[in-house]
Amino acid sequence: EVARAADHLGFEGVLTPTGTWCEDAWLTSAALLEQTERLKFLVAFRPGLVPPTLAAQQAATFQRFSEGRLLLNIVSGGDDVEQRRFGDWLSHDERYARTGEFLHIVNSLWRQDSLDFEGKYYTVADARVSAPPDPLPQIYFGGSSAAALPVAAQYVDVYLTWGEPPQAAAAKIEKVRKLAEERGRNVRFGIRLHTISRDTSAAAWAVADELLA
Repeated sequence: EVARAADHLGFEGVLTPTGTWCEDAWLTSAALLEQTERLKFLVAFRPGLVPPTLAAQQAATFQRFSEGRLLLNIVSGGDDVEQRRFGDWLSHDERYARTGEFLHIVNSLWRQDSLDFEGKYYTVADARVSAPPDPLPQIYFGGSSAAALPVAAQYVDVYLTWGEPPQAAAAKIEKVRKLAEERGRNVRFGIRLHTISRDTSAAAWAVADELLA
């Protein structure tokens, strides 16, 4: 019902999130394709759990079946407890380094016939997809640490930040913009905010306080 309503009202896209408490984003989005006509799906997934060649192939398949309605949200990781639940034991900074290798491979597979690559986290030989996605999915990515910002500048189309005081968000965005310019790239920016609706102001603020806690 939500997907059909968003499609009918002209929203461009919806996030299908990833994590312990979510339905699988790929399967959910694929199921909702038949229920919608124009709505795009921002499919969230974690590089540490999906090999890059498989992810490139999945994205290419989804893009063909959906006739161009795929967007990708790269989630390098959550807290350590959540990561270990899925068998990922890398440290925070290592997860972003792995994401950089992952995005290098995926972007290369979409733009060239074959790839040989040997890195710290991934090694592939003659990696390829049957046909690249058309159009290439836009890549969304978030992360505020020193390890995350260069990955955003090098590989992504849209850098995302959580809701922050405007001055803090502006400073972070400017850092990413400069890093991207140094690499000859332009990056767009987005912000994720919660809208909390309850019957009373007190009830809404209680939810906000719980989220902050």
